[in-house]
Amino acid sequence: MSLETTVQTSAFTTLSPVPANPFSQEEFDRHVMTTYGRFPIALERGAGCRVWDTEGKEYLDFVAGIATCTLGHAHPAMIDAVTQQISTLHHVSNLYYTPQQGELARWLIEHSCADQAFFCNSGAEANEGAIKLARKYAHTVLKIADPVILTAQASFHGRTLATITATGQPKYQQNFSPLVPGFHYIPYNDIAALEATIAELDKDERRVAAILLEALQGEGGVRPGDRAYFQRIREICDAKGILLILDEVQVGMGRTGKLWGYENLGIEPDIFTSAKGLGGGIPIGALLAKQFCCVFQPGDHASTFGGNPFACGVALSVCHTLEQENLLANAQERGEQLRAGLTAIAQKYPDLVAEVRGWGLINGLVLQESANLTAAELVKAAIQEGVLLVPAGPKVVRFVPPLIVTADEVTEALQALEQAMATVTLPA
Repeated sequence: MSLETTVQTSAFTTLSPVPANPFSQEEFDRHVMTTYGRFPIALERGAGCRVWDTEGKEYLDFVAGIATCTLGHAHPAMIDAVTQQISTLHHVSNLYYTPQQGELARWLIEHSCADQAFFCNSGAEANEGAIKLARKYAHTVLKIADPVILTAQASFHGRTLATITATGQPKYQQNFSPLVPGFHYIPYNDIAALEATIAELDKDERRVAAILLEALQGEGGVRPGDRAYFQRIREICDAKGILLILDEVQVGMGRTGKLWGYENLGIEPDIFTSAKGLGGGIPIGALLAKQFCCVFQPGDHASTFGGNPFACGVALSVCHTLEQENLLANAQERGEQLRAGLTAIAQKYPDLVAEVRGWGLINGLVLQESANLTAAELVKAAIQEGVLLVPAGPKVVRFVPPLIVTADEVTEALQALEQAMATVTLPA
């Protein structure tokens, strides 16, 4: 029998089982494939923006499952949705209509530029679906025999073979060749390079079918898209009939202070993808598209678990809570507070910090290339001070707290970061 402990924090209450024989790190590593370089703490419960490890130490969670736990941990709306759905109908299959899937699709379409949705389980799957949709559109509508999709250097689109090929970072592709053909990389935020690439690829026959970009590059170092760059891309796509696809997996669902990242750029994509924050930590992904490019027919694409009643019911609770608790405004206000605090720290440590950048509640502290400090080292120091952060490359520390984060919690995280900065600057 396991014991249960009750944790109460403001409106959040959660029952947490304490295992009789918790796994050691050595046992874990013996049984689980080493696909992650894990920080040496084991988390067992959470409430709001806080988590606790198996030793009872408390942390402010400014990782949120890497921009995934939109409502933090053990939010009452999610608890109610999970309880209700698991006690009625959690999975059937897409052989049948399920109301929750239809309701979630309707909410997403009413709150975006899309006309139709396809549901899957993750961001990588959503991007795979976007790639397949773009290729079918290229073959059947544009009549392109050998379609090419342009993606950006330093991008990240997932871990499947197609999405690591779309990802413009060789470190993710190493030892996985042969990669999927049909992708070409361009510098991010460089319109001259993009126009030159299209001209070169289309010189003899039309090949460029789509452009796949992030509105803000997350894993690539928290690099916001340039508004003029994206608006010119939209013009080029309209003129040439090229599909514009935006990967909103990390920046969508309110993360930037707007519901979708593309709203920061003053454009609309033809296709975009969502995952991470959509389910608040329950696995779900979505491919959303405008009607003219929805060329899938029965049998073209599928997902066993995609859009099941459980995942969609929980995602709906996240969507409704975003509205009811005015979390977009909170993301904007707390993001401004966070960037102001990070800027003050950057000014205090100019030899270590190059800049602060981001939108809403996705922000990066960019370390000087010349500094003898990596993002992972600063993250480890922050863990010791009781705040969880995540690298975005070797020299960028990413801050992606739940969208429910309070002003006091942002202040607390900044104070912990400053303590961590002081620690890493101490003489050896």
